[in-house]
Amino acid sequence: MKLYKPKFWDHKNFISLSLFPVSLIIQLIILLKKKFTKVSSFKIPIVCIGNIYVGGTGKTPLSILVSKELSKIGKKPVIIRKYYKEHIDEHSLIKENFSHLILNSDRTGAIQEAQNKNFDTAILDDGFQDYKIKKDLSIICFNSNFEGNDFVIPAGPLRENLNSIKNAQIIVINGYKNLKFEKKILEINNNIDIYYSKYKAINYTKFSQKELLVIAGIGNPENFLELLNSHKLKIAKKYIFPDHYTFSKEELNNFKSEAKKNGYQIICTEKDYHRIKKYSVDEIDFLRVELVLEKKETLIKKIQDIYD
Repeated sequence: MKLYKPKFWDHKNFISLSLFPVSLIIQLIILLKKKFTKVSSFKIPIVCIGNIYVGGTGKTPLSILVSKELSKIGKKPVIIRKYYKEHIDEHSLIKENFSHLILNSDRTGAIQEAQNKNFDTAILDDGFQDYKIKKDLSIICFNSNFEGNDFVIPAGPLRENLNSIKNAQIIVINGYKNLKFEKKILEINNNIDIYYSKYKAINYTKFSQKELLVIAGIGNPENFLELLNSHKLKIAKKYIFPDHYTFSKEELNNFKSEAKKNGYQIICTEKDYHRIKKYSVDEIDFLRVELVLEKKETLIKKIQDIYD
């Protein structure tokens, strides 16, 4: 979905309240879908890493991290993604960081393929709202700077009601510790485990003496900008686009011209880079990051429990 996050999603206001009746209809459709969808079980464990908040919450980096950690302990996991043509950036990012990925327009077909290929764990990168799949463990990702009016789209930023976390076992919050949000989560599901993650910049020193022209077409560009600022990198100009934005060759050439004229270094996210690398992009570099998960061993042990 290519969209900008509307400002009216942040608070209850005239626009969000006007759209609230539509959100109620959406919630009713979701409830009916949950009630009447036939649920399929599979021979291999299903670990779902999803979200209920529209936009980037770090599902894909966490899916890669979990898959790598399970591989280290002798498991044979595969990442499952529903195929969307415009998500080629995330497909490419996964393939570069983990060797096993199955794409299919239907997740159940992808899981069946995984079983046929003798994988022993399916990691669903997204899919919490795919109600036809029985999950053995569900992990929901949030950003610590989570803001919203608690309304479901189109009145707010939620893909489904926040109460749906009752169906999850783990929450991973990316960013700083947010006790207020933790309290809100535990009031809904006091049996859920909460973990924190953060992005660690790997190659930031190469940009430390430069003025940066930043381009970002990701779900939560604020995280990227905060990471640049945390390393005191100088942002001279920034261009923010919707998630999965398809940059044209002409746009990239315009960025290059502006950078050359002003002595800027063009920088983007790694995900953006996977969308634009088909062009001549020698003048464009990306910030390489890795996801750091607090209490990682504890979380992996909880995932291991599904095999017992």
